[in-house]
Amino acid sequence: MFSIIMPVFNKSNYLKKAIDSVVNQTCTDFELILINDGSTDRSLEVLRQLIPLFREKFPDKTILLINKSNEGVSVARNEGVAQSSFPYIAFLDADDWWGPDYLYNMKQLAQKYPEAGLYGSSYYKVKNRKFIRAAIGVHPHFSDGIINYYRVYARSGWMPVWTGAAIVKKQVFDEMKGFQPPLKLGEDFYLWSCIAARYPIAFLNEPLAYYNQDVDVETRAVGNRLYETDEHMLFANYPDEVKNNPDFGFLVEKLALYGLKPYYATSKNSQAVQSILNTIHWAKHPLSYFICYRILSPFILKLWLSIIHKLYKLKQRLRKLHAF
Repeated sequence: MFSIIMPVFNKSNYLKKAIDSVVNQTCTDFELILINDGSTDRSLEVLRQLIPLFREKFPDKTILLINKSNEGVSVARNEGVAQSSFPYIAFLDADDWWGPDYLYNMKQLAQKYPEAGLYGSSYYKVKNRKFIRAAIGVHPHFSDGIINYYRVYARSGWMPVWTGAAIVKKQVFDEMKGFQPPLKLGEDFYLWSCIAARYPIAFLNEPLAYYNQDVDVETRAVGNRLYETDEHMLFANYPDEVKNNPDFGFLVEKLALYGLKPYYATSKNSQAVQSILNTIHWAKHPLSYFICYRILSPFILKLWLSIIHKLYKLKQRLRKLHAF
């Protein structure tokens, strides 16, 4: 039923846990496609050590290793899907992992809501070795069902469909032409937003996957890096059916007000940033954002962000000392 796509770039220390979480699934109706995206660490060596162990347990299952030059996660995932055989695509990054019943429950969800084009489950964010349940913007008693992706995301700010806990129909993925290769931050958000404009999205409010943020900052898309306009989801040109949806409009405004601060403070992509800010419906958002972007100077905001960053680093050091 499932083709599992795992892109790998310099994740040698995390690979065993990720692949073990696949091997230990209670639902074993899957194939595993690994894409080594030009790793420069021991990732390829580790993969070649783990593949025989997988084949020993599942001699009748496909495990495919694609070894390629580095072109980014979107190209890697797209190439993996192109080689897939099954009608449902599951994505798992090499530093995250699933609970043992993830695929079983997602199979039940897909069978219950066959009209959906995309399926998601809740998940845990792993931060400082703590498991924090995602605060998805659904009612606490919501069990499963079709959701309005844009409204649910805007309600809490937590991704209702995180890539490591997402299942997409291959037919829908191909129709949307997969992930957009230029995007390096938010390529999943772009694709899910496009799917949400055409298909129902089914969600299971049970945490079944683990989003690992205790990894090297250099290997994460979300970090201190500032992206060019063609690399970031906030500057992307969405199809009319997406950007004309008022629920999407409110969500993307909320994400922009949160995410554009370092760009505004440093004048990075200043023309594109101002273009977005000029479209904001300020009355719909907290006054603090209006003060941030319309009253504070970029210099003051940059100083404030620097202070916050230093306090965060200090907190991290103190936490590590306390752990020892």
